[in-house]
Amino acid sequence: MALHGALRRTSHWIVHHTPWSAWAWRNTAFTVAAVPLALPALAAFTYTVVAPGQAVVGLLAVLLLGPLLTLLQRSRFRALLELDVPAVAYTHRPYGPRGLLERARSEATWRSYGYHLLVSPLAAAGGAVVVLAWAGAVVCTTVYGWTALVPFQDDHTMGWTREYDLLTGLGVLLLLGTPWLAAALARLDAFAAATLLGPNRAKELERRVEDLAESRAGVLDAADLERRRIERDLHDGAQQRLVALAMNLGIARATLTDLPPAAKAVIDEAHREAKEAIEELSNLVRGLHPAVLEDRGLDAALSGIAARAPLPVALDVDLPERPGPTVEAVAYFVVSEALANVSKHARASRCRVEARRDGNLLRITVTDDGVGGADPAGGTGLTGLRKRVGSVDGTIKIHSPLGGPTVVSVELPCGL
Repeated sequence: MALHGALRRTSHWIVHHTPWSAWAWRNTAFTVAAVPLALPALAAFTYTVVAPGQAVVGLLAVLLLGPLLTLLQRSRFRALLELDVPAVAYTHRPYGPRGLLERARSEATWRSYGYHLLVSPLAAAGGAVVVLAWAGAVVCTTVYGWTALVPFQDDHTMGWTREYDLLTGLGVLLLLGTPWLAAALARLDAFAAATLLGPNRAKELERRVEDLAESRAGVLDAADLERRRIERDLHDGAQQRLVALAMNLGIARATLTDLPPAAKAVIDEAHREAKEAIEELSNLVRGLHPAVLEDRGLDAALSGIAARAPLPVALDVDLPERPGPTVEAVAYFVVSEALANVSKHARASRCRVEARRDGNLLRITVTDDGVGGADPAGGTGLTGLRKRVGSVDGTIKIHSPLGGPTVVSVELPCGL
């Protein structure tokens, strides 16, 4: 069954690569179509060789016809090879002074002229070679046919000869090899056009990276704003309602003293559940975006984390200038998650947190005296730290030898 499939694919490939196939004639038409488009460059070279004093005329013709030649070349690639060579995007229109100056200063313009002056004549020469190869293939392959129609003077030249056999063999080789020659020339021409007629790939990738960085920063800012909105809605809405409910239940428990014991037990249970719900909602709100971070900054927010930690935390914060809100939020959650990892896994007796701004970098260091051996691949929460720090192009280093201490160093750019 597999052999049958392989034979079918082989036969299919042979049929689609025969000298009379659409593949052969498409590549041939593509290479031959390069000949008329190279005439301005050929004229420039002719002027240079025949009349060196008039070489400027030919070069001026190429400069004036450059945009039109570029459009025609793109049309040739699109129509005959179904290959789209993207155009270079410019800011200004080409008809005004700004547009002309922009194009004159653009390296893409001079790359296109390089294609028209160097690659285009070579492609035209390749097209001429392909035409001659096809003509030679036809002439040599049919040598026995057309020589029979030529009136020779000597009868011994008629019929079978060794020379005619060699010519026929040469014609068959040309017939089989010319399509591949045209395909190779088309591939080389396509590569040159993508490099010289299209936009600069390195600059295009650089521009796309910048666009992605800007869009990611926008997404992070939008997510931070959404967290703040949810925090405000929960704090001003659901949390206040729960506080009012807990107060009413407390008042009911204190004033309604003549209720049956079963009713008092229900009120006591409802009051306890309301207070627990308030506490859970407060933790949820703090986890989304603590209000103290927005109101008083990172110093006060980290002080709150240190006060709530289950082990002693020495805090050293030196921030003469507040970083951006997104970086502040990332720094807050990094310290929060790092202290949570210390309390869960490190078996430490104390911890130290330092946060300092050094130019455009916010440096955070979390040190504990635990057992060490922290491994990001071990599921200890350090992977989440890496992702959170990486979301703002920050870096994180973890030094945790067995026996401790563990030092987590984070650097966050303050440009966001």
